[in-house]
Amino acid sequence: MDWNFSLANYGPVWSFLVQLGLLMIFLLVGNTLRRKISLFRKCLVPSALLGGAVLLIVNIISKQVGFVLVDNRLMQVITYHCLAIGFAAMTLKTERSTHKTKRAQVFEFGALQGGTYMLQAFVGLGLTILLFFITRHGEQIISYVCGLILPLGFGQGPGNALSWDINFTNTEAAQFSGNGSFGLSLASIGFVVASVFGILYINIHKKRGNLKVRDDKFEPQTLPQTEEGVEEIPDNESVDKFTLQAGFVALAYAVSFGFMCLLSLNSFLNSLAWGFNFLWASLAAMAIKAVVKRLRRHKLMNREYINNYQMDRISGFAFDIMIVAGVAAIEINDIKDYILPIIVLSFLGATLTYAYIRKATKECFNGFEHEMFLMSYGTLTGTASNGVILMKEIDPGLRTPTSSLYILSNFPAMVMIAPLLLMLGFAGKSLTNAIIACAIFFVLWLVYTIFLFRRRIFKKKYADKPVEKWKEE
Repeated sequence: MDWNFSLANYGPVWSFLVQLGLLMIFLLVGNTLRRKISLFRKCLVPSALLGGAVLLIVNIISKQVGFVLVDNRLMQVITYHCLAIGFAAMTLKTERSTHKTKRAQVFEFGALQGGTYMLQAFVGLGLTILLFFITRHGEQIISYVCGLILPLGFGQGPGNALSWDINFTNTEAAQFSGNGSFGLSLASIGFVVASVFGILYINIHKKRGNLKVRDDKFEPQTLPQTEEGVEEIPDNESVDKFTLQAGFVALAYAVSFGFMCLLSLNSFLNSLAWGFNFLWASLAAMAIKAVVKRLRRHKLMNREYINNYQMDRISGFAFDIMIVAGVAAIEINDIKDYILPIIVLSFLGATLTYAYIRKATKECFNGFEHEMFLMSYGTLTGTASNGVILMKEIDPGLRTPTSSLYILSNFPAMVMIAPLLLMLGFAGKSLTNAIIACAIFFVLWLVYTIFLFRRRIFKKKYADKPVEKWKEE
């Protein structure tokens, strides 16, 4: 069929770019609001969250006059893919620890993340199972499994919350109709929780004299973290350096897509395959990084092709777009029947996560517990970016081992969180499965918590091994 680039072919030619342009424009609007309104700036509210909120409001108003500005389905697709792209770029980076760290603390940080996920999972799931029993004979039934989206929305952001919201919506036995908006709402609230609670924590402890900035003379870095060296590909090559970075990310996602296709051949693994695109992208990126490292070691590759600074830019771009699209994709009509569970889940998630992380960081990270709290709380209610921003408010020079521990604990944390991810599909298939999953999450939370507080619990065994306080060199 003949076609051209006119408005008559808006769908296939212009639709995607118009929607992408909306995301970029409202990201600029969000950044302007953050710069001009001191309250947003002081509360460290992300520009992307503000931009998404403004776009959501504008879209709601435009619908009242019969004009649909935002393509919700396309926004959900962008959110879904940007999560995996961001994770692939983050994983491809060559991370190097800048501090001497203790192996025990690496595993403790991993257990802290795993314990927090399990706490959010069994509390969220337990709450909605209770609400299901209360409402199952009424007109509006609250799904027993929707509380399981709490650790995904708070701990992993809009992409995974959206993905499993859709999976549960498409699972008839789950009796859920979030259509993506339920998960996106929880994730959006998570960003606000991370910022507000984090800033309150900093201000309260500053007033009490418990907390001070580690390095008052620190100046933010404006140049790339990785300078161009003799082994790095120059900027004046025939292919732009940034293009090569994007190529590595695309390769990782292509490999993960192939793996997802293979997994989906088994109907039992179908939801596991497509629901964890970010995980498979990360694993594919690890494999690519290992191959590149081996090629370098055997002198088959003479230049350093992967650039950490530009990988940071790719992941930052992907996550910013993901947040704007995720907030803009919320459909108010889809969540009006779930207002109560959203409010209660958000409140319990925020307060219990706060209390648990505060106790655990005070127990395990003596001497830099405030930095660890802010990093952990920001990450486990918002994203890693929220955690880093909050932590840098009191440690701008990265003088504590917090950032190094975060890097080194990624693999232990992934292992400890794996049971939650593996049981999502199982929990959604029946009420009995959900109750079993809730019990398993509680047991795992108990195991991780005992490990974190083992010195306090087993006093006799650790009486001659006091926790060494970290000191600045």
